Amino acid sequence: MPNIQSAKKRVRITRRRSLRNASLKSALRTTLKKFDAALASRDVEQARLALRIATRALDKAVTKGIIHRNKANRKKSRLTRRFNRFAESQTAAQA
Repeated sequence: MPNIQSAKKRVRITRRRSLRNASLKSALRTTLKKFDAALASRDVEQARLALRIATRALDKAVTKGIIHRNKANRKKSRLTRRFNRFAESQTAAQA
């Protein structure tokens, strides 16, 4: 435990930021799971909406410093590819 006042304050700040980061990261993971659930439900419109929400959440996580920009771009690319394959298979099945 630190003895110096400024070090004590840094511990408080770090604890507060760690809690906020954990909360935001958990919310991001929940959003990504909702996209997976939308794909599993076989509803194209719901999946499209979930993709848009997930993309926005990833971009926000980057601005908050929760994840790296390249990681967010990689995840967005993979999610979009999965959605496009899913949408193609749905239109092929209907035709």
